[in-house]
Amino acid sequence: MSLVLDCSATLAWIFPDETTLPIRALFAQVIQAGAFVPDLWRLEVANCLTVAVRRGRITAADRRESLTDLNDLPISIDNQTGRHAWTRTVAIADKHSLTVYDATYLELAMRLSFPLATLDADLRKAAKAEGVALLGM
Repeated sequence: MSLVLDCSATLAWIFPDETTLPIRALFAQVIQAGAFVPDLWRLEVANCLTVAVRRGRITAADRRESLTDLNDLPISIDNQTGRHAWTRTVAIADKHSLTVYDATYLELAMRLSFPLATLDADLRKAAKAEGVALLGM
């Protein structure tokens, strides 16, 4: 079974103080079966790690190592994300009061009929309302 992976679950795998047993299990599943992400995922993860470097939470070397590790995982970038941004994704964002960025993950999970791995409370609530299976907690 594959899944849609969001930035919050990804960062929980990277930051030791956020890593839990469910997150470890989730990434074991990603390593084994892969995951799908919208095309904004790389930018979002890179931005969060850059902010973490600036705030002294991690070093630039930690960021580089984390990005290398993520790049080595069988994670597929969805090339249709932008095609749905102004239609389905905006509608999902409006319906559930989500950011368009968060709605992008939910739209992808709905389109692929895959579970969504997220730690974001609002996104989890919206996914439940849409009948999307959840992973990550």
